[in-house]
Amino acid sequence: MLSIGQFSKVCMITIKALRYYDRIGLIHPYHINDETGYRYYSEEQIPQMLLINRLKRYGFSLSDIKDIISDGSADTLIKKLSKQRRVLEEDIAKKRLILDDMQRYAESIERTGDIMSGQNNYRIELVTTDDMNVISERNNMSVDDFGKYYGVLYKRCQTERIVLNGVCMAVYHDSEFDPECSDIELALGVQGGSSYDRVIKGTECAVTTHYGGYSGLPEAYGAITKWIKDNGYEINGAPYEIYIKTQFDKIPVDEWETRIYFPIKTA
Repeated sequence: MLSIGQFSKVCMITIKALRYYDRIGLIHPYHINDETGYRYYSEEQIPQMLLINRLKRYGFSLSDIKDIISDGSADTLIKKLSKQRRVLEEDIAKKRLILDDMQRYAESIERTGDIMSGQNNYRIELVTTDDMNVISERNNMSVDDFGKYYGVLYKRCQTERIVLNGVCMAVYHDSEFDPECSDIELALGVQGGSSYDRVIKGTECAVTTHYGGYSGLPEAYGAITKWIKDNGYEINGAPYEIYIKTQFDKIPVDEWETRIYFPIKTA
């Protein structure tokens, strides 16, 4: 048997973590001395501990790891590994977009010497929008849920024979934004003659266009909000985004185009 210190060294895991894993039922000592309270692990537990380390490295939570070990099924683990691989691939893609945005921001600072330059590149205009007939899904969701809910809408188009007009949008109904859970309505514009869920009424809006990845959208929102205040207006409804060009057009990220609309009225 190995003392907890020896087991810690062999498996490269802290004693504190081993005590916590024991407490949550992830891996227990093989033996605890009744008199001293010293904990001992068997050499046969090393593979289990190394598996725990590996699954942690892959990004699984301790709760998930406990379920995987309890299940013990190779088929189950393969499915979970496949799902986690997709999660990591999406995370890598997001970080690549952030790196690209960081590079463009650094180049902008080098050109202008202005660390606020990212907020000064937006042209704001007043537009009176037309009524839009849409089908929509409104729910408390995170931005990562967009694909799921858009999938529901596109499936409806097939089953209900709804003809779209190309407008793809998101309406933000919350008074504040939480990327993990906000009151968001995803909508697709439909052509006249097709059934629809509701009409987004036309109104006067302050509008700007954002080019690039979605991580830069807050700068566009900041610019348009400041313009509204500086020009004697106030927000008069839920802002929304219309996605003109996206990754699905198979274009570079700096060519993605998002139009941002803020309904306004005179203050």
